[in-house]
This record gives sequence, C-alpha cells and structure tokens, in this order.
Amino acid sequence: MSAIRLLVLGAVRQHGRAHGYQVRNDLEYWGAHEWSNAKPGSIYHALKQMAKQQLLHAHDTAPSTAGGPPRTEYELTSAGEEEYFRLLRAALVQRDPKTDLLSAGLGFIVDLPRAEAVALLEQRVRALTEWRTTVTSSYVPEGGAGGHHIGEIMNMWVHATDSGVEWTRGLIARIEGGAYVFAGEGAPFVGVLAPGQPNPYAVRDDADAQGPGGD
Repeated sequence: MSAIRLLVLGAVRQHGRAHGYQVRNDLEYWGAHEWSNAKPGSIYHALKQMAKQQLLHAHDTAPSTAGGPPRTEYELTSAGEEEYFRLLRAALVQRDPKTDLLSAGLGFIVDLPRAEAVALLEQRVRALTEWRTTVTSSYVPEGGAGGHHIGEIMNMWVHATDSGVEWTRGLIARIEGGAYVFAGEGAPFVGVLAPGQPNPYAVRDDADAQGPGGD
C-alpha cells in the first residue's frame, strides 16, 4: 500500500479542490518529504494516475492573470472519497505498516469518528500482541539464535513491537481522554496552507514553483 496515495487524497480533500503545486506545498509543509516518498515527481504522478482511475476529477483552469500556464485542479470523486477512507483505516490498523503509511494515517486520523479511531488502534494493538505471542512461542529474545548475532534481528523486531504496543495504547488513552477534535465533534481540522500563505518548510526552487506542465 502506498502512503503517497493517502497523502495526496487527504491534501486534496482538505482543500476541496487543489492543483498539484498546492498539494506539493502542503506535503512539504507537513514535512512529508522527510518521512515518505512525497517527492515532486511522485506527487504529480499520483494525481494524474488517480485521475485516470476516476478517484480524482480533473478540472482544467484558465491561465493565471500573471501569465503563468493553465493548471489542472483536482477534486475527490465519490470513489476517491471511499478510497481515502479505505487507505486511512488500513494505515491505522495494520500491525506492520511502513512508517510513512502509519504517519500519513495519523495525520488524517481526526477525519474519523473518535470511537472508530479507538477501535482501529485497538485492532492494531491486538495484531501486534498476537504476532509477538506467535513468535515468542518458539523464540526467546534473550536466547538469541543459537548464540550468534543473527538473533539480534528478531530481538529488534520484538522490541519494536513492544514499543509499538506501548505507544499505541498511550495514543488510545489520550484519544479516550478527549484529546483532539474528531469527525462530528466540531469544525474539522484543516492543516493545509491558505492561498498565498508562505511555506517556511518549502524545499523547492522558485523556478519550479509552477510544477511540471503547469499542474
């Protein structure tokens, strides 16, 4: 499963309708270029690919008054909305998603109802715990693997699982304690940049500000 699809769909969804440069700027603002494959080429490719898949509707716009090229603005279709929530739920519940996918899921978790977010995270805890039980039924972390260093591989995974359980349970407690505003509880969280708002975390050059092909 690709984190870039979830990130792009989520960014477009928060805008309602956005062009590629806006999406790229938002993902850089979130620091996604540091913890995921949210690079310019991947972002523009994902937008065009999901438009072909009818997850996004592409709107052609007129050239800007400043003389820039026309841009394509994207908007989620009903199928895109379904895909967004499918990816979001999968990112939160999987035992071993890649770090970028789990990070993307956390970034959009408040788009779910509070009770559902807790239920998904509890599924993740169960999956982690079941995996650990299965592995340690035939493998004792302290014993290594016949005394050689290869046992450290499993040690690393077992300790990472323990850490994942602890962190997830802490997040569940914070959410159950009333942290954050979830779907249906008030004005939705919007973390995208407003038009013209400078991005202090941008990594692009000014010459590339229009994006490939004016998208």
